[in-house]
Amino acid sequence: MPTIHLTTFIAAPADIVFDLSRHVSVHKEANVVYKTEAVAGTRFGFLEKGETITWKSFHLFKERLQRVKIVEMIKPEMYVEVQLQGDLTMFRHEHHFKPIDNGMLMIDLLTYDFPYGQLGRLFNAVYFHQYMEKYLQQKIGLIKNYAETDRWKKLLLR
Repeated sequence: MPTIHLTTFIAAPADIVFDLSRHVSVHKEANVVYKTEAVAGTRFGFLEKGETITWKSFHLFKERLQRVKIVEMIKPEMYVEVQLQGDLTMFRHEHHFKPIDNGMLMIDLLTYDFPYGQLGRLFNAVYFHQYMEKYLQQKIGLIKNYAETDRWKKLLLR
């Protein structure tokens, strides 16, 4: 199965980055170009263990729905989301947060499987894998920007 592994240094405390990464508003803002909206489940604030959220977005010339559930969470070290419903045949996204001396490392491990057999594998190799990596990097970039400036206070200090 294809896997995307991204490790990002962020000059901020791990607990702040952890909370930003599971905040619905951050996900929506990072994916505004895809017209992403939370349409069911936890639609505001922080995603918690056991909760589901259904995202509606526009990808690859089509409106898409993806329902995910937070199946594991150890605050502020990690959480895992899995797809319950959507276009992929399997989707598991692990988020890990490791404190280090001058900040923290955020590690994203996304494992997925694409439908349509050989044609799906070809589409993944030619296009989809890079598309998903760019998609994740956009969200990571926004989290990094929030965490390394005072922007995080607007969301987390309420």
